[in-house]
Amino acid sequence: MGWLPETLLSLFDRGGPLLWVILAASTLMWGLILERFDFLLWRWPRWAQGVRCRLGTAPAGVREIRRQAMIAQAEALLSRHLGPIHALTQALPLLGLLGTVSGMIEVFQALTVFGTGNARAMAGGISQALITTLAGLVTALSGLYFASRLEQGARDALGRLSLELSRED
Repeated sequence: MGWLPETLLSLFDRGGPLLWVILAASTLMWGLILERFDFLLWRWPRWAQGVRCRLGTAPAGVREIRRQAMIAQAEALLSRHLGPIHALTQALPLLGLLGTVSGMIEVFQALTVFGTGNARAMAGGISQALITTLAGLVTALSGLYFASRLEQGARDALGRLSLELSRED
């Protein structure tokens, strides 16, 4: 199977069970991020065009009410999944910290059993502490960057739609 799966399995073995939790949380976060980019780049323009057409055919008396309803619906669509993405970017470093604490507990247990003479026993806990910390921070920072980009994109798209619908009156 090559070196990659072996190396990854070795890394996850050294990182401990919390590294699998970090992987699951970051996979969920990235799935949500990719879904939001897909929405903003491909589905949003078609949806917004449909809104413009529907508002253009509305009777003059109900146009303002319909415009406000469409903007509220657009805001809900654009902000979908942003809350869970932000929650995951905040939880991932905490999961890394939990792995750090867990790894340090292993180090202290090794010290209790073997004393300071067994560096190999201590290395496993230190490795777990460092790997989970790194994994939690890297995934959270990358997610935070893209979450802020998504938030800005959603605000811009909503502002453009609101402005375009206001001009049609």
